[in-house]
Amino acid sequence: MINLVKGALRVTTDAPGIINDIENLIEAAKLDLKIAGVKYIEDDPLIERAIIFYCKGHFGFDNPEADRFLRSYEMLKQHLSLSGDYRET
Repeated sequence: MINLVKGALRVTTDAPGIINDIENLIEAAKLDLKIAGVKYIEDDPLIERAIIFYCKGHFGFDNPEADRFLRSYEMLKQHLSLSGDYRET
């Protein structure tokens, strides 16, 4: 998952601080989805896309597109939480 998100963020460095930040964002996205009642399904394209949107919305300090990515994340999270296939039981 880290390589997928790194690619989406256009990050090429392996600096420990940056990698740690990205890993924390990935875990935060997973927890936020869980709180919304969405079960984590590994290698699921919609779950991966939601995590990428979350990370793109929260990564970096000067991101003019952050609001757009966070809105996309919230819409996809809502869609997943309403879908029976993705509901946490």
